Amino acid sequence: MNIATTNDSRPADVLIIGAGPSGLIAADALSEQGLTVHIIERMPSPARKLLMAGRGGLNLTHSEAAERFLSRYREAAPFLRAAIEAFSPGDLRAWCEELGISTFTGSSGRVFPSAMKASPLLRALLARLAARGVRLTTRWSWRGFDEDGALRFDTPDGPRSLPRPRAVLLALGGASWPRLGGDGGWSGEIDRLGIARRAFMPANGGFTVNWSETFAARHAGTPLKRIALAAGGHLVRGEAMITASGIEGGAIYALSAEIRAELQQRGEAVLTVDLRPDLDLAALTTRLSAPRGKRSLSTHLRKTAGLPPVAIALLSEAGPRPATPEELAARIKALPLTLTGSFGLERAISSAGGIAWEELDADFMLKRLPGVFVAGEMIDWEAPTGGYLLQACFATGRAAAAGIARRLASAPEEAR
Repeated sequence: MNIATTNDSRPADVLIIGAGPSGLIAADALSEQGLTVHIIERMPSPARKLLMAGRGGLNLTHSEAAERFLSRYREAAPFLRAAIEAFSPGDLRAWCEELGISTFTGSSGRVFPSAMKASPLLRALLARLAARGVRLTTRWSWRGFDEDGALRFDTPDGPRSLPRPRAVLLALGGASWPRLGGDGGWSGEIDRLGIARRAFMPANGGFTVNWSETFAARHAGTPLKRIALAAGGHLVRGEAMITASGIEGGAIYALSAEIRAELQQRGEAVLTVDLRPDLDLAALTTRLSAPRGKRSLSTHLRKTAGLPPVAIALLSEAGPRPATPEELAARIKALPLTLTGSFGLERAISSAGGIAWEELDADFMLKRLPGVFVAGEMIDWEAPTGGYLLQACFATGRAAAAGIARRLASAPEEAR
């Protein structure tokens, strides 16, 4: 990438720990105001998770109406509102355009860069940061603060400490995809400092199902298309993917919070699957009531109800097939699927949990550590896929940068 890495430890106005979307956009906003910025990243290169997300097209944000958009953040929506209103989906698209990256809105309302990958956006951003003198140090792992407030790091050359700068931004990510840098390893220091946080849990990940050996062998890797799923009083339409040990996919991810809550309460969760959401119960019953003749039940289901083989097999996984058309239609419209657990954080797209909102002020500064700010997935929020994850990471990074700038402007030399 175009920003030079360095082990230069000269003091900067702002030290940003974490070179993901939140940290990089904060560096962009702060350096634009003439502040000197030093970014420290524990991985060998920046934004590895962003680059991985870009392999699937890099869903930047979503074009839906503002209130509907905010509702996707559930309990965290009131805390995120100001940040997302200050840096909205439209603002994110304009920011990309400033970097020379055009965007487009897909048929689903999701917004993508025209190149459908992350690397051009990252290259343009790093080039702009380099032109402004932003420094990047890689392979340094933050280990917390010492008794004098200095920041401690493990480096390739051994332990190092940096004096506390005028402001610090922690943008270390959550705990999903640990091989890309977000392992939640910072949580021990946060606990030591007495800062409340919620334990990390997988979000936007799959769930385990005790499939029969035959079903798993035949259908692992098979998509379930044009279905509707219900859990915890919420209903979503979309697609899912059968795996050897369970089920995952966009429609599953949208119900992660409800499924997790039921798993925690009962040890298992029931997901209700509508295999033909485009047909009501009466119409489906009429179709299934057509004479079968010499056709097998599977062939009858395929021809009259339009079910693919994986959906037909699911009907058997749920128990003995009902005998009457009415009962069979009811099973197709509300197939119960028992989920026994969740896939681990290492397979989740994002994580739920993190630093509690009550620990932050309106500028994303830690109340217990004046001059230390937090952004991104370190904070306790979650959202489904669809552009909401990156939007909140970018928006909180910008919000923290604005808070830092206000603090430094109000106390140019003393703000520490």
